[in-house]
Amino acid sequence: MCKDGANAEQLTSNIEQITEAIALCRRWTHRAFHQTEEDEMLKSAAKLRQAQGLLDDVRALLEEAVELVQAEAAEDVSVQLV
Repeated sequence: MCKDGANAEQLTSNIEQITEAIALCRRWTHRAFHQTEEDEMLKSAAKLRQAQGLLDDVRALLEEAVELVQAEAAEDVSVQLV
């Protein structure tokens, strides 16, 4: 479906690709967190843990964006008997 020239399915797909990239970054950050924690680099570990939380927040916002794109695209759909 298109809304004002924007294809909602393509936009949803693009946002999902961004979400997947963020998920990969989150996994790498998680691994780095464990490494710094094991090496007793506690200040660095704390920052990496913070970064993990922020990446989780970004993913949640992107998921909300997908839901909104789909909902707004559905608002424009109308069925008429011809």
